[in-house]
Amino acid sequence: MIFTLVESIRVAWLGIVGNKLRTLLTMLGVIIGVAAVIALTSVGQGAQVQATSQITALGSNLITVMPRGNGYRIEEKDLPELRAIAPGILYAMPTVTAGQQTVKAGGDPVEVDIEGGNADFLAVRERQMATGSWYTEQDVTSRRRVAVLGTTTATNLFGEGASPLGQTFRVLGQSFTVVGVLESAGTGFMGQDQDDRIYVPYTALSRLMGLNRIPSLILKTRSGDDSAVVVQQVTDYYAAKFRNPDGIRVQSQDQLLETVNSMTQIFTLLLGAIASISLLVGGIGIMNIMLVSVTERTREIGIRKAIGAKKRDVLLQFLVEALILSVTGGIIGILFGALGARGISAVLGFPAVVTSSSVMLSFTFSMAVGVLFGFYPAVRASNLDPIEALRRD
Repeated sequence: MIFTLVESIRVAWLGIVGNKLRTLLTMLGVIIGVAAVIALTSVGQGAQVQATSQITALGSNLITVMPRGNGYRIEEKDLPELRAIAPGILYAMPTVTAGQQTVKAGGDPVEVDIEGGNADFLAVRERQMATGSWYTEQDVTSRRRVAVLGTTTATNLFGEGASPLGQTFRVLGQSFTVVGVLESAGTGFMGQDQDDRIYVPYTALSRLMGLNRIPSLILKTRSGDDSAVVVQQVTDYYAAKFRNPDGIRVQSQDQLLETVNSMTQIFTLLLGAIASISLLVGGIGIMNIMLVSVTERTREIGIRKAIGAKKRDVLLQFLVEALILSVTGGIIGILFGALGARGISAVLGFPAVVTSSSVMLSFTFSMAVGVLFGFYPAVRASNLDPIEALRRD
């Protein structure tokens, strides 16, 4: 049996090498299919890794509290009550966002995201100051128009190397004084630039926007173990307050990570499924070429059978030939897929993760394609009558 297999591999390899152009065209579909599967799944897995790291970079042990409709609101008086019923809360930061606003500081106006918070920002977001200081709780209570800038915003407004401390800018028709600049944080969740942003007391921003409520609240717990307990306590508090358990959405960072990971996994599976279609097309190409090969080599098959080759020997020969084509194409496809993943990563700006599981899966699939689509031509070749085969030109 071993001798038969070795002989089948030798004969199959000679047949493949003897028709280089046809062999290349046959493998091309498998190469493209495997490369597409690896490249696209690695992009999906890279997106998952990046999303996870960006959510984690926002801080640890965080809980987001947000109303689900206009009939429900978070108020300032809720904060001491929440602390009383949920001892696991370490910090509580109301947040107000004004989106992109036109900001002017002497030079050309620039568009910058404006975010309002309180004195707990540095502890909640786990950020550090580059220069100056964060605004105080007194600034928040007094609605003082003071601001902390991201490094990109500081450069855009006041120029490279200039100190923005004590400088003023105008936004929403009011003048704000810069009291500090944050250290660079880079890109945040969903690709947002955390350094191109202005942070002001949420009370001052709420007054400028005419808000009499808190759009959202970020809580930081003492530990990860406290998060689940605090989520339930806060949910119960607002369920009792509004007599509706769905009036306020309370979501922990772990729950957000689970949601994002679930979405990116579905995205990766869809990409892999779409790319796998090209592998099936490659398998059809193998079957077509193998059928042509059987027709062209009818006389050869007849001679082999006439000198003693059994039906299973011919079947094995053509199956091995199809398997060699798919395996070789799979190996080349893996190399091209890894290179393609790096190229896509460079263009999109986030890491593409090539995992051993995606490589093994695509390689195994390519082997299965070779066997599946090579089986019918092999059976057809093995069933040829030697006398009829020898009569053909």
